[in-house]
Amino acid sequence: MKNIKKLLFTTLLGMILVLAACSGDENANDGANGNDAKPEDKAPITIGMNNWAENVAVSNMWKIILENKGYEVDLKAVEKAILYEGLSQKDVDIGMEIWMPITDKPYYEKHEDKIDLREPWYEGTDLALAVPEYMEDINSIEDLKGMEAKLDSEIIGIDPGSSIMELTGDVIEEYGLDYNLVSSSEPAMISELQKKMADEEPIVVTLWKPHWVFAEMDLKLLEDDKNIYGDQEDIHYGIRLGFEDEYPEVVEWFDNFKLNDDQLGSLMAELNEAESEEEGAQNWIDDNQDLIDEWVGETE
Repeated sequence: MKNIKKLLFTTLLGMILVLAACSGDENANDGANGNDAKPEDKAPITIGMNNWAENVAVSNMWKIILENKGYEVDLKAVEKAILYEGLSQKDVDIGMEIWMPITDKPYYEKHEDKIDLREPWYEGTDLALAVPEYMEDINSIEDLKGMEAKLDSEIIGIDPGSSIMELTGDVIEEYGLDYNLVSSSEPAMISELQKKMADEEPIVVTLWKPHWVFAEMDLKLLEDDKNIYGDQEDIHYGIRLGFEDEYPEVVEWFDNFKLNDDQLGSLMAELNEAESEEEGAQNWIDDNQDLIDEWVGETE
């Protein structure tokens, strides 16, 4: 009888030790994969980056900021439609550029049940015609009438088929302008703008905000009394469902993230002038560390 009791005690003690060991292993796994895990122990963060200048700029900036915090970050080049598919399918963690309430509305409405749309980080986008500030008599689209000879009856545009080119065609028709819309590319349009402004010659171009040229050139957008180009929009970021539970600190930082026109323009200008996007983003971070500290909660 004494031996039986001893055997039962030994068996019960062994079961307790096994359960304790299993519990310990489970907690260890939670520490590695859950909210308590260190940044370097978490899965890499994938940022979907479409090839728009402001998106390339902020995506490269955040890659550096997060890597400095210990996270591994992948920038995944995507078109807009693929970005939404990636977020909804959880192949992409963060999308930096969601224009609302107009431009991205069709994409967002298709996936809104599977995407967490966050607050805007940039407010007040614009599509418009622009001229140099020294063209003092030209302040609205209507003012272009009678200026055909000085402007060679040309509006210098970008790639055919882009939304701003289609809208500019509507502007020419709706305002009754006797101008030709010249298709080119964004670099070619900017090159022509720089050449004309160097000699203070008149020029009118298609342009939009945010854009780095506003940080380096004195330009003004022409008033659009008929609102053909539409109302201003905001740029939001979005995350896949579940990301906030796994990376709450990162979401908090991104929610704090705001850029005004001058700040975003200077960031884009740094990337444009540097030999690489990473170098430009790092240069801007070095000059704006106080602002970044406000986002990531490191102010004193």
